[in-house]
Amino acid sequence: MPDFMSSPFDQIPAKKQPKPAGAPPAGPANAKLPESGWGAIHRGACGRCPRCGDATLFRAFLKPVEHCSACRQDWTHQQADDFPAYVSIFLTGHIMAPVIIALVQETKLSLPALAAIILPLMLGLMILFLQPAKGGIIALQWWFGMHGFAKERRAPERTDREE
Repeated sequence: MPDFMSSPFDQIPAKKQPKPAGAPPAGPANAKLPESGWGAIHRGACGRCPRCGDATLFRAFLKPVEHCSACRQDWTHQQADDFPAYVSIFLTGHIMAPVIIALVQETKLSLPALAAIILPLMLGLMILFLQPAKGGIIALQWWFGMHGFAKERRAPERTDREE
């Protein structure tokens, strides 16, 4: 009897990413790993490497570097796709909603004047949030070991009481 619950897509082989020649392996020994996922997201949102925090994460506005220049972490595994745009629109909408309501209710501006204030402000906020959102999402993927990233954590620090 055929198995109707499986499909050819269940057996997709994983793509192997080539390692750069002569690159030292990324490991906890040569990186200052963040203490928490929030720390990694903060580093990514600031445009820094989420793993070590030393090098830049982006080589262009939304184009991440292939490898961190400090810790050699491979960033080609990231698959942020459209999620940064959704986050940017979500944040912009939540900031602009009260601003729009206040402008409409508290001022007697004409429709063209309102549009001249609201549209550039919305576009500016969306563009402003786009790169930090992408950096945070890349950091989140790295922290949880998604899409081929190795799940790394800082070793717990030992205190005198534990010994």
